[in-house]
Order: sequence, then structure tokens, then C-alpha cells
Amino acid sequence: MFPWSRTGYARHMENSFNFLVRRDDLGTTEIRPGPPAGEIELDQGQVLLAIDTFSVTANNVTYGAMGEAMRYFDFFPADEGWGKVPAWGYADVIASKAAGVEVGARIFGFFPMASHVVFMPGKVSDSGFVDEAEHRTGLPAIYNRYGFTSPDSGDTSKREPFTALFAPLFTTAWLAMDWLDEEGFFGASRVLVSSASSKTALSLAFLIQRDHGEQVELVGLTSPGNVGFTEKTGYYDRVLSYEDLESLESGAHTAYLDFSGNGELRARIHNHFGESLLSSTVVGAADWESLTPPGGNAELPGPAPELFFAPTRVAKRNEDWGAAEVRRRVAADQDRFIDSSGTWLNIRPAFGPEGISTTWQSMIAGEVDPSEGWIVSPDG
Repeated sequence: MFPWSRTGYARHMENSFNFLVRRDDLGTTEIRPGPPAGEIELDQGQVLLAIDTFSVTANNVTYGAMGEAMRYFDFFPADEGWGKVPAWGYADVIASKAAGVEVGARIFGFFPMASHVVFMPGKVSDSGFVDEAEHRTGLPAIYNRYGFTSPDSGDTSKREPFTALFAPLFTTAWLAMDWLDEEGFFGASRVLVSSASSKTALSLAFLIQRDHGEQVELVGLTSPGNVGFTEKTGYYDRVLSYEDLESLESGAHTAYLDFSGNGELRARIHNHFGESLLSSTVVGAADWESLTPPGGNAELPGPAPELFFAPTRVAKRNEDWGAAEVRRRVAADQDRFIDSSGTWLNIRPAFGPEGISTTWQSMIAGEVDPSEGWIVSPDG
């Protein structure tokens, strides 16, 4: 547990709540109260978890923006027109009717932005379980698996905030790097990354610079105010503001990794590079309100933009190498990145329903300092 939070035991008799967003307007939110956790009745095979902490990043904005299309809102159902945005973090088991999942167990995984959640654990092992609730059948397996944690496994109070922040982001970046490597960067000599100060983009840049720094030039695009910060990470060969995009030599074979989701920027890139643009891939949607450029993607010169979907890639690698080996490889590289991030990242805490709301509004407005990582404790 984190120094600023209390354990699930301290909260289990308090009222529960859920943080909801309007599916058609992510800026419209509601805190919906629930019953005291002690009054929540479990069916046989279920567990009740008190959510201790979770990270809020641009990745969560992507979950909200893609909530309908990619079924992110299906993981934790809400009333018609509303959605529960998922988040990665830690929770404590405070009641259990499931064999092999004991009260007091600490869990890492995919939770709603809420105070409590009920799961139906299956495939329970020493390392964790899968939530086999009926409504999660058919959803990507990567999000349904939960891990037991302990200080012995490296999940210390000092390490947990970094894991909550980076595990989902770094995994996406690692899988994207694996895919780019397999594709030979599409023959490109330059990789262009938008929203270069975002934590997913920084994760990818770290991997590219480490493993392929001699093969490709890595150029980051970001807002003018974030250029200095992004340069200081040392992960990019060059960092430019969006306004300076056209200063890049247009004849170099370029692969574009789109972490911003901004349609107008995508159109500028396609028009500037034309046939020199060898690939255009949307990996995130930080600018969730501008996903499609005026006129649509069909009118853009160069390659048709594609969407990189991490669960599809991890399913392939699970089949190729086995899930345990994939987790081992990702975890080893993630540890190296976390160690590297210590030079530029500051953990920032927020508390209670108001903390969730304030952090969420700042995130969708793009007002969060890239040098900060926000960790929310639902307990105020």
C-alpha cells in the first residue's frame, strides 16, 4: 500500500461509490454512491475488493474515447448512457466466497474508477486469477487477468506507484516495439512520434533508442511547452513542436506512430511526407476530440492509417512464446524503464471522489504536467 493511502480493511464498512462519465461527453461526470461495503452480498465464488490506488493517465482517456468501439465500457457495466472508465492499480480482498482467494490478498490489475468492485475469480493459481464474470466473457484476456502481489515479488510501497502508472502503458509500447521490429520499421529510416511527452510514447522511445538507436532517427512531436521536458528525457534524437513539423525533410522514409489521435495533425503529416510516409499507426488518443481529420482519413495521401490494438498483439505473442514468457520479457524491460524514469518523473497523489473528478478533468483537458504521474486513492 502507498504511504498516503489506508488499507482496504480500514474502508470496508464505509459507503461505496462509482465514478461515471457520459459516454457521449467524457467531460460530464457523476459520483454515484453505493451501499456500505459491509452490506454488499456476495454469491458463491465471488470476492469483494476495496480499490486502494490507481493511476490516471492519457491512456484512461483513450479507454473512454474508445469505450464504445473497443468495448472498454463493457468491463464494468453502468446505466444506459454512462460508463465506468477502467484504470490500472491495486486493491485488497475484504470479503471472499472464492476458493484460493483469501481475505487480505493484494491484487494488481484492471479496475473501475470506484471504491469497490466484485469479481468472480477463476483459474486461480499462486500468481493470480481470471475474472470469469459472465459479462466479461469474450473481452480481451489481457484485461481479465489479475495478479497477487507482495513485497517479495517486488511490489513494494515505493515501487507500486510506478507499476500502476507504467504497466499498461509500457506493455502497449513494448508490444508496439515488438511489432515494429518484426515489420522492420516498414523500411523507414525515421520514426516520428506524436504526443512525444506522453508516458506511452516515452516508453516506446526508450525501447527504440536502446535497441535500434543506430538504425532509425527518432523524432518526437509535442506542444511547445513540453519540448524542453521531452528533450531532457534523452530518449529522442530530436524534439520539435507541432508548429515546426514542416521543417522536417520530407523525403526521408518515415514511419508515424500517432499517440495524439489528432486528426488534423495526421492530415498535416500525410500531406507533408506523401509517398515518403511508409506507415501511419494510431496507438493512442490523447486528443480524443479530434480523432478524424476534416474530410476523413480516406482522402489522405500515403498509407491508410491503421489502429494498433495491443490485445491482438499480446494474443499472438502468447501463442508464440507462452503467456508467462511474454510477461517475463515485458517485466524485465519495464523495470529498466522505471529505473530510467526516476530522472524525470514525480509521483502526485489525489484522494477521494473529488480527487478522481479533478484529475480526470485535467487529463481530458490536456492540462497535466508530463513530468508528473497521478495516483488516485479512492479513500479520501
